[in-house]
Amino acid sequence: MSDFLVIVESPAKAKTIEKYLGKKYKVKASMGHVRDLPRSQTGVDVDNQFEPKYITIRGKGPVLKDLKTAAKKAKKVYLAADPDREGEAIAWHLAHSLNLDVTSDCRVVFNEITKDAIKESFKHPRAINMDLVDAQQARRILDRLVGYNISPLLWKKVKKGLSAGRVQSVAVRLIIERENEIQDFQPEEYWTIKGDFLKGNNQFEAQFYGINGKKIDLNNESDVKENLRKLEGNTFSVHSVTKKERKRNPAPPFITSSLQQEAARKLNFRAKKTMMLAQQLYEGINIGKDGTVGLITYMRTDSTRISETAVQEASEYIGTTFGKEYVTEVKRKEKKGAKTQDAHEAIRPTSIYREPSSVKEFLSRDQLRLYKLIWERFIASQMASAIMDTMSVDLMNGPVVFRATGSKVKFPGFMKVYVEGSDDVEEEKEKMLPDLKEGDKILSKDIDPKQHFTQPPPRYTEARLVRMLEELGIGRPSTYAPTLDTIQKRGYVSLDNKRFVPTELGEIVLELMLEFFPEILDVEFTAKMENSLDEIEEGKVEWVKIIDEFYQDFEKRLTFAESEMKEVEIKDEPAGIDCDNCGHPMVFKMGRYGKFMACSNFPDCRNTKPIVKEIGVPCDKCGKGNIIERKSKKRRIFYGCDRYPDCDFLSWDKPLARKCPKCENLLVEKKLKKGIQVQCTECDYKEETQK
Repeated sequence: MSDFLVIVESPAKAKTIEKYLGKKYKVKASMGHVRDLPRSQTGVDVDNQFEPKYITIRGKGPVLKDLKTAAKKAKKVYLAADPDREGEAIAWHLAHSLNLDVTSDCRVVFNEITKDAIKESFKHPRAINMDLVDAQQARRILDRLVGYNISPLLWKKVKKGLSAGRVQSVAVRLIIERENEIQDFQPEEYWTIKGDFLKGNNQFEAQFYGINGKKIDLNNESDVKENLRKLEGNTFSVHSVTKKERKRNPAPPFITSSLQQEAARKLNFRAKKTMMLAQQLYEGINIGKDGTVGLITYMRTDSTRISETAVQEASEYIGTTFGKEYVTEVKRKEKKGAKTQDAHEAIRPTSIYREPSSVKEFLSRDQLRLYKLIWERFIASQMASAIMDTMSVDLMNGPVVFRATGSKVKFPGFMKVYVEGSDDVEEEKEKMLPDLKEGDKILSKDIDPKQHFTQPPPRYTEARLVRMLEELGIGRPSTYAPTLDTIQKRGYVSLDNKRFVPTELGEIVLELMLEFFPEILDVEFTAKMENSLDEIEEGKVEWVKIIDEFYQDFEKRLTFAESEMKEVEIKDEPAGIDCDNCGHPMVFKMGRYGKFMACSNFPDCRNTKPIVKEIGVPCDKCGKGNIIERKSKKRRIFYGCDRYPDCDFLSWDKPLARKCPKCENLLVEKKLKKGIQVQCTECDYKEETQK
């Protein structure tokens, strides 16, 4: 018989922790929550202080029975769920189900699953924090009241299977408003003039700046001609040279939102995938002789705080590996927003000495890529700033000024390990200028004016949307990934080239929500509600008061909507072809994996077809079929012959109708980070990359 029973959420976590605690401890998994509100009803008594009705989750009976049996045999039970609101609520539900005293020292928490952290946490058990529990309970009840009251209304008035949640509704609103901005955007013309210049054999680039030192905007072709007329030949003189030294500081270690954004930029991971992999790295991986160990700290956090022990370990590693000059002498301040809870550390490796190369053989490809990203970001955050030498040169020809800028890395610092990605601009690159001095004569080789037009704001990628939700104070670390997943599953938005596009259904639902429930869609209201939940967690306000203030107005709006909201008929879009089986017209339908064609005679006829997109290229392999665009189960586009399975031609790269001029074989468009490059599938023929 074990003296102590420890209950965690997952079997992987249980296995890791049991190894550290020894024979007196038995560690079991609850497999997440054991109790929740019923799915068949609202489960909240609005007339009795919003009392929730909790029941054992279907399928959890055997798990709970096993835990009860083990608890009766143990001298003491410890509840070691995750160190956040959700984990505290899981511990509270377990305590209730197992008849444990919530005021006893039954709760243990740890930010990382390592031997030292686990041993230390069991020296300091505490009572269940009811403020944390109340904050989670308030969010759950609030979302239940919204979802279980508005969703049936949408089913009745619009379409079955719809839902409306606080955070997801605001996310959809942001996507639709961005789409409207794009549609309404009026491009404005502007011009640039690029010049190629020579000093001896050295060629460099400069841009038109202005006249007599004053910056001039070029709005049209006549502006360009007017300023170019002022040039006197092709000889320029160096008017001024400005040299500066500039420091570039590293990005802070990851928090949940920045991890999701950077994993999207650098690894092409969806938010859901990033969090799944991070959970695996946190709960523990078997790494050979060291056994199962948690490789990173807790991954749901909004704080960039780092423990002194981790800072010291990183400094020692950096000094030994890269040299003392790479160790930062500046104590960097944690980045704290007004909404930061600071309950946990930033996301970091549990040991900086556990280099990605040393655990490579024990991790899957994607686990390794994410771990490497976290490891590099953390080590870089603790390194010295990079030092850049910058140079700015003004070239004059009469009154006309061209300006050239260049930079080089004087000391790489943190850039030796890692440079943060960006959604909007290319990563900084070295651009050297020749050694120029005031008075030097320079020849212009080519002056090239170009017309441009301003571009509309970009559609949201997952990374951009997460960043926007975080900036607006909407949602918390645990909500970003599920929110993005839900709005796609409901069919409110779709992903096109990794960017969110609203659907007709999403626009209809948003319009109804704005008319009847404007506060649910109000960004400031939703952010304020998140702050109220934080205040509950901090013990500053009672959760019932927050729910009651919301519900009084919400109930009136709900009554009004039930009587005034008109039914909306969403007509199926004709597909333009007839059903092969019964001859009725086929229509477009929206399914879990996107659009497809279905027979309009449903349910009498259940014929369905995928939507085929032809690209106008005959199949090179069989010579009989045509190449069509297809999608894999993971929604990745690939190209195949329409005679499949008779012809098994397959390509991830888009085939082109023209042949390779060198060997007459198939040309494809290959997507690179820099743009699209046309390549031959057989020989070494390549064309210049197009952005």
